[in-house]
Amino acid sequence: MILTVADDIELRLLSPDDAKYIFRTIDTERAYLREWLPFVDYTQKVEDSIEYVQSTLNSIEKQFGVYHCNTFVGLIGCNRTDMDNKRTEIGYWLSEKMQGKGIIIRSVYRLLAFAFNEWGMNRVQIRVAVDNVKSKKIPEKLGFYLEGIERDGELLVDNKFTDIAVYSLLKKEFQE
Repeated sequence: MILTVADDIELRLLSPDDAKYIFRTIDTERAYLREWLPFVDYTQKVEDSIEYVQSTLNSIEKQFGVYHCNTFVGLIGCNRTDMDNKRTEIGYWLSEKMQGKGIIIRSVYRLLAFAFNEWGMNRVQIRVAVDNVKSKKIPEKLGFYLEGIERDGELLVDNKFTDIAVYSLLKKEFQE
């Protein structure tokens, strides 16, 4: 499955071929990515990325590679999906060199359209570390509602807890 975001941006449902691109990006940008992504420290070899991709293939969760001009630049996907209650959570990360180009905000918007209109979700949330200013701008610009702060909600690298801002958007609030 491919979700077209723009002429130069696609979201491609993960396949085994993506593992090498995921690992290469993590490995070359390890210092940058690990600040907010604890899994980076546990991704030490390409087999770790292969295992991750394999785990997504038989899951209800939808995980996509973000491709800009046919080059892998990050991941975006739906996590903690609850089909009974029609809700999911969007998570994302992007290569440092590709930030500031509007790739993620447009990708999140496209994934919202998919979640609400094609997948039948009623609620989408985004959880982000309160100090991750760049990432917090995404739900804020897309009209998400800040529900509150989850104190010490995530354990980051170096055994450091961070507070998590919880944002949500309902289908009836989504503006296409």
